[in-house]
Amino acid sequence: MAGINKVILVGHLGGDPEMKYGSSGNPFTTFTMATSDSWVKDGQREERTEWHRIIAFGKLAEVCAKWLHKGKQIYLEGRIQTRSWEQDGIKRYTTEIIAGTMQMLGSRDSNYQGGGSGGGQGGFAGGGQSGGGQVGGSSDGSGFGAGNNQASSENSAPYGQASVPDGSPDDIPF
Repeated sequence: MAGINKVILVGHLGGDPEMKYGSSGNPFTTFTMATSDSWVKDGQREERTEWHRIIAFGKLAEVCAKWLHKGKQIYLEGRIQTRSWEQDGIKRYTTEIIAGTMQMLGSRDSNYQGGGSGGGQGGFAGGGQSGGGQVGGSSDGSGFGAGNNQASSENSAPYGQASVPDGSPDDIPF
């Protein structure tokens, strides 16, 4: 039986996204995202924040770099990935979320310019998805629609698998 590797997060960006290009010229964007849990213990409210390292590839990377900023609340779907490397003779590990789809949440801010229906939410659709009120593009995958407020990888492979780095040292995002 095949396994399932799916992550769904709703949280706020910890900093502005940073876009880079791999050796093959494919863009990738990295950013951190915070999610919080809260509960009541002995009559006191307690909270715990988890930080996640996010990587987006292709068209989704371009959208994240252009429209996201520190503090922005987003909905993100992706897959979890752990990688390792050796540094100074010590094997190191990091766990990351490879973004597949992203939806901007919260109220529209000054960075969003466009129409469409979003119930007060700004977002984008990519990869050939069309929505009401196109903004700067068409439904052939070359633009972003504002109607369904969602961004996804440029290709149809889940979680941007066709845009994964080729292993060259400059393709390692961190």
